[in-house]
Amino acid sequence: MAYDPAELPDLEARLDAELRRAEPEAILARAIEAFPGSLALVSSFGAESAVLLHMVGKLQPDLPILFLDTGMLFAQTLDYRQALSKRLGLTQVRDLRPAFADLATTDPGSDLWRRDTDTCCEVRKVLPLERGLGNFEAWITGRKRFHGGDRMALPVVERADGRIKFNPLANWDKAALEAYMQAHGLPAHPLVEHGYPSLGCWPCTQPVEAGQDVRAGRWAGSEKSECGIHVARAPGAVNDLGGDI
Repeated sequence: MAYDPAELPDLEARLDAELRRAEPEAILARAIEAFPGSLALVSSFGAESAVLLHMVGKLQPDLPILFLDTGMLFAQTLDYRQALSKRLGLTQVRDLRPAFADLATTDPGSDLWRRDTDTCCEVRKVLPLERGLGNFEAWITGRKRFHGGDRMALPVVERADGRIKFNPLANWDKAALEAYMQAHGLPAHPLVEHGYPSLGCWPCTQPVEAGQDVRAGRWAGSEKSECGIHVARAPGAVNDLGGDI
């Protein structure tokens, strides 16, 4: 590893001070420079994902990109993942799937989402990502402050679970994203025009009405607003359901 874990607090502070007002491409370039061979982008290939993926395609098209294929994504998302990866020349897109043993134990009928969305997300997203991140020292997310909730205080650089996380789009609003998409002729996710400004698994994602929050269609009718991959975990928590890294 390039960095001793004890150095991460100072590194986090230095990088955030350096990059908190930088443009997304500059943040990405600095992340690639700081963590050569130990950096990954986690992408949902969702409604706003094309922006960050396009930037990565220009800077380092072979950067590892981790895609959580939960087994419950919209078919349109899977098609978009294939088409966009090819169009942008992304050569290291890795599909992360839930472990068979975890599904057999906790969700044999594929209906856990009806009873316990937190555990469903744990099995289908959180654990696969933790395994997929493996020995990566840092990763990139597509989160933005304008999505609201806990994200309103999102830093550009943060530290969680012994890794550095970069949020290059934290400062951008929806208008900036749309302007970038238009300027570079990037295709929108096919469900955006049908009222889905934020996309997750089909059982827990609904269209959003005009004037509603961007993420209002995620786990609608509940207090849940995050799947859990951006929540700090206790040491060893990845093994709680019997999975191994």
